[in-house]
Amino acid sequence: MMGQTHALSGALVWLGAVPLLSQERLLGEYAISLTPHQLIAGAVVCAGAALLPDIDHHNGRIANTYGPITKHLCKWVGKISGGHRQATHSIFFAALMGVTMDLLATHFVYGWWVALFVIVGFGLRGIGLDFEGKEPQSAIADCLVALFAVYLMHDLDMSFVGFAVFLGCLAHVVGDCLTPRGCPVFWPMKWRVIVPVIPKTDGKVERWVITPLLTVGVAILTIRSVLGDIAADWLTRG
Repeated sequence: MMGQTHALSGALVWLGAVPLLSQERLLGEYAISLTPHQLIAGAVVCAGAALLPDIDHHNGRIANTYGPITKHLCKWVGKISGGHRQATHSIFFAALMGVTMDLLATHFVYGWWVALFVIVGFGLRGIGLDFEGKEPQSAIADCLVALFAVYLMHDLDMSFVGFAVFLGCLAHVVGDCLTPRGCPVFWPMKWRVIVPVIPKTDGKVERWVITPLLTVGVAILTIRSVLGDIAADWLTRG
């Protein structure tokens, strides 16, 4: 699947999962209660995290986000993980990223800001809010946009990000399982899960069916979630 499709799937999964994540009877002390601002921030983080598994692709969309920095990072991750669609396309990787980001956000705030900068940059590039073109100008422009987005989140309590990153990575893995190549979901087991609903990456089904449906779903859930919370808050104050 393409970067835009992955990013949209991440945002959709987050917006759909938040009502469940707020249920104490399901998650106990790990249940979360989010403001509208945190909800949107989580959607952005989840959209960015939905591209993280492709950090193993030396020439993928995210490899070009921050110029030679991400280019070399993706190259080395690909070598360590065994190549594209190997270790990083698994439940293990999703859980590892979720736990790591949660620890950063709750205990190492400066490290978290760096991670957030990277994730947000991936997300913005995934949905097309980037400046592809001649380097290094495009990489610098991408950096500035990501920095501005991170600044807008700088005063938010981001203790929920472990969920957002885990769900984003998982959305990516599930999406790639819908293509003929599939993914080693249960890595280090080599068995690949393949449900070829999408016959070709960036083909007609993805462009004209999957992406539009994801876009509409994100729009509907965003309006429902944000306006619903604002209306409830206003009525409670009254």
